Amino acid sequence: MNILVIGSGGREHAICWKIAQSQKCGKLYCAPGNGGISEIAQLVDIRSDDIEALLKFAKENNIGLTVVGPEAPLVEGIVDRFEKEGLRIFGPHKACAMLEGSKVFAKEVMKKANVPTADFEVFESYDSALKYLEKKDPPLVIKADGLCAGKGVVVCKTIAEAEAALKEMMVKKIFGDAAGKVIIEECLVGEEASIIVVVDGNNVVSMASSQDHKRILDGDKGPNTGGMGAYSPAPIVTEPLFKEIMDKVIFPVVSTLAKDGKPYKGALYAGIMVTKSGPKVLEFNARFGDPETQAILPRLKSDLVELMERTIDGRLGGYDPEWDKRPCVSVVIAAGGYPGNYNKGLEIKDLESAKALNGVVIFHAGTKKGRRAADGNATFITNGGRVLNVTALGADIKDAIDNCYNAVGKIHFDGMQYRRDIGYRAVAAVNKS
Repeated sequence: MNILVIGSGGREHAICWKIAQSQKCGKLYCAPGNGGISEIAQLVDIRSDDIEALLKFAKENNIGLTVVGPEAPLVEGIVDRFEKEGLRIFGPHKACAMLEGSKVFAKEVMKKANVPTADFEVFESYDSALKYLEKKDPPLVIKADGLCAGKGVVVCKTIAEAEAALKEMMVKKIFGDAAGKVIIEECLVGEEASIIVVVDGNNVVSMASSQDHKRILDGDKGPNTGGMGAYSPAPIVTEPLFKEIMDKVIFPVVSTLAKDGKPYKGALYAGIMVTKSGPKVLEFNARFGDPETQAILPRLKSDLVELMERTIDGRLGGYDPEWDKRPCVSVVIAAGGYPGNYNKGLEIKDLESAKALNGVVIFHAGTKKGRRAADGNATFITNGGRVLNVTALGADIKDAIDNCYNAVGKIHFDGMQYRRDIGYRAVAAVNKS
């Protein structure tokens, strides 16, 4: 059947890469896609949030399955719109996507489901939020309610930093209407883990565990980003801990939404902080994580299309995907200046030699095809903040890390930056055991 993937990042490249391996996949399209995706799918020049244009394309091209990568179209109700027209689409309905679209809504659901999370208060007024800070001790976390491309959460070590974050969000409105409401919550301490599951309304199938690295600099320093790398599995997520997360977080949320007449269908991501008092939820995402997906899908042996079709049809009960036991590491190569201002249009050199290494796959996040200035030959050029996800499997976590950084070292473009410690917690955990 013909399949349409919506999105343009590294996550969508990984999804396209995995879908293309399925015997169920006929013609594969991606809207709008990127330079790397163009090598395995036909790109469609439609923005991922242009729902009506995407719907028209799906109808005209006999699309049997649409897969939504990013959060914005989900929050805007693309699944509801496609289903109304009788089209099959993978992702949660608008009412459920608000788990990501509104952090306040997510907190309300967690409260109702008795899910462990940070203590919090919600504010719609800058002055009342400032007064609340007078009674609190740092560190604190300030969160904009709506979608902010992964940048609407600020960890504040001092009250002055918290005041500055509130001013940026509520007075200067750097995130626009997304910060109409703001959450101030306690800063959880521990180690993070990413738990991604697929839900068919009632049944839950878990994906492999993973861990993201959100900060721009080694040692988890500097500002937050959309994610600078990930690895799977995450040693911190032991079998007992995984069961506890499923029992205390995933199952209660899925059950609560179903009881409220909002059955969740699609990928559900829980960002977990493993604290001394147990796992607590940092956030929910209503889709596959980025860059976690790039580290998870290379380990999935089962057919991703079958998994998605079972989800749509409510047939996940008893389904158990097969996984490669080898660890996988994915390192983000970003443009100089990211997550702030950065240049585009820079030639990416020596990609082919990196791709040729055993066990390595490179997912493009912010690239497009261009022409080399020197000779006019085709090449890839940078077209985003996060440019590439260099991904590798290995016999163990250290081997996967070495394979990945060996490939990273072969790639060059002006100003490129990347973390050199992706997976360091996993190595420490292995050394400790």
